[in-house]
Amino acid sequence: MEQAFKLLAQQEEISNKRAKQLIDRGLVYVADRKVKIARAEMPDDTRFRVERTEDVDIIYQDTNIIAINKPAMFDSYDIQDAIEGAELLHRLDRDTSGVLLLAREEVFLKQAVEAFRQRQVKKTYVAWIEGVFYEEMIIDTPITTHKRGGKAFSKIDEKHGKPAKSIVRPLEIQGKKSKVEIEIMTGRTHQIRIHLASVGHPVVGDERYGSVTRSKRILLHAKAISVLDYNFEAKEPKDIQKYK
Repeated sequence: MEQAFKLLAQQEEISNKRAKQLIDRGLVYVADRKVKIARAEMPDDTRFRVERTEDVDIIYQDTNIIAINKPAMFDSYDIQDAIEGAELLHRLDRDTSGVLLLAREEVFLKQAVEAFRQRQVKKTYVAWIEGVFYEEMIIDTPITTHKRGGKAFSKIDEKHGKPAKSIVRPLEIQGKKSKVEIEIMTGRTHQIRIHLASVGHPVVGDERYGSVTRSKRILLHAKAISVLDYNFEAKEPKDIQKYK
C-alpha cells in the first residue's frame, strides 16, 4: 500500500507535488471513481486515469465566449476551473461529449443566461439508442429530478413535473441499435436520457435509465448549439460516428 499521490507520480513520471495538485483539482480517477484524497492509501498496482484539460479542443474563442469540444468522461466544472476568467453557460453530463460553452465577459454572460432562460438557445444532440427507431417523434412529457446518494435521477411526472420537449429524428439503424438526432426545446436534467427511456429507447450504455448494453460511456454527443449570434458544432467522436 502507498499514498495515492506517490503512486500517481510514479505512474505518470511527474513530481509528487504535481501529482498531489492533479488529485486536489479532481482530475484523477481509478476506473470511473474520482480520487478525492491525495494521501489515501491505495494498492501498489492501482492504475490511474488523468483528465488533462489542457488537451481539450477549443472550437472557437473571442472576448465574449469560448466553445469547447468536451471529451467524454471529463467534468464540465473541471474544464471551467482550468480556464481562467471563464464561467460555464451550461453543463454537460460527465459521459456526454460535445459542445460546451463558457462566457468570458460579464455583460455577454448575463445576455446568454437570459437567452437560456427564455429558451432562445437551439441545442442538437446525437445518440445511439436501444431498438429500431425509424420515425420522427415529439416527446413533451414533464420531468422531475431528485437526488439519490448525491446523484441526480429524473423521471416522467405528469402532475408535478416541469415542461420538457424533445424532437427525435432517425439517422441510421444498425442491427438492434439506432442513431438519432435530438433537438431539445428545454434543458431539464437528464432530459434526453429519460425522454428516450420513457418511449422504450434508452441511450446505449445508460444503465440508470434502462439500457441493457454495456458501454464505456453513455453514447450521447452534444453536436451543435446556437445562442445569440453564435453557432457552434462539435465533430462526432469515433464511438458516435459509428456504433462499434
